[in-house]
Amino acid sequence: MKTRAVVTVLGEDCVGIVARLSTELAETGTNIEDIRQAVLDGLFSMTMLVTVDEAATPFDEVQSRLHTAGDELGLQVNLQREDVFRFMHRI
Repeated sequence: MKTRAVVTVLGEDCVGIVARLSTELAETGTNIEDIRQAVLDGLFSMTMLVTVDEAATPFDEVQSRLHTAGDELGLQVNLQREDVFRFMHRI
């Protein structure tokens, strides 16, 4: 089963953020469909639309790996299913 999801990242900018998170995603069989990032006065912000291949790695494990990587980098990293994300951000 493939699940579309949204990854959000926020924290102080540092070298290797994109490399580390994209490596975690690749190792779990998760594909990055789209990515947007910005650095505003040293504050790093990134949003990715991804497809999690749950036959390769369960959603919860991908989520856990991203949280661990975020903690090690001092970032807030969240992975939410796309439908949940869209519902929560509806006006």
